[in-house]
Amino acid sequence: MEILLIIIAAFITAILTFFSGFGLGTILTPVFAIFFRIDLAIALTGLVHFCNNLFKLIIAGKFANKNVLTHFGIPAIFASFAGAYLLLKITGMRSVFQYYIGVHEFTVTPVKLIIASLLLIFSIIEITPSLRNIQINRNLIFGGILSGFFGGLSGLQGAIRSAFLIRSGLSKEAYIGTGVVIACFIDFTRLSVYATHVKNTNLAQNVPLIIAAVLSALLGSFIGSKLLKKVTFNFIQIMVALLLIIISLALGIGLI
Repeated sequence: MEILLIIIAAFITAILTFFSGFGLGTILTPVFAIFFRIDLAIALTGLVHFCNNLFKLIIAGKFANKNVLTHFGIPAIFASFAGAYLLLKITGMRSVFQYYIGVHEFTVTPVKLIIASLLLIFSIIEITPSLRNIQINRNLIFGGILSGFFGGLSGLQGAIRSAFLIRSGLSKEAYIGTGVVIACFIDFTRLSVYATHVKNTNLAQNVPLIIAAVLSALLGSFIGSKLLKKVTFNFIQIMVALLLIIISLALGIGLI
């Protein structure tokens, strides 16, 4: 049952995340967490996420914008080290509040509240006509630092990265290609920091599940790549804004 649910979640989310540039890890982690303890869920999600990004890199990496990679990607990589290191230091940090629905406990941490607030602000700017003309090109370095730091801290770097890149004047191909190159670097960076702390997560016992999830995500990304020519950049902008709102609200109430 868990394999089927994870395969479906990975497939559908991979199609959406090919355009949005984020969402796979955000959605897969709570799905994995239904069946596995949280440290194993994070490790499993990280492997699927990284493999899927490598596949997307082959498909769309050639469209990456070198200028944005330099000004956004390099600060993001260094900041992700700081975020991942801080995560290892604050794993026992007390939650802001927690509640129960039946037997399930939901918690909201300070990090989740901060990220939720940032994403909500970005999404409101994106869907408000009077604010959509605001240019953030000069803030790419700041955006890279934010994306990398919170990516290392929580794994949610994609949403913040997309909120900046969607407004940086890139074509839809360059937006996707640039995002996936940066995502691969940040994934590698944070996974290298996490690696020494997941030795006891029994990954070897879940190889079939990992393979199934990876193949499902790759198929979703492949289908997404075939649909790329049929979608407009305006569609991608609206989809990103709506996903940002959904994720920010889910973070704010502790669902993810």
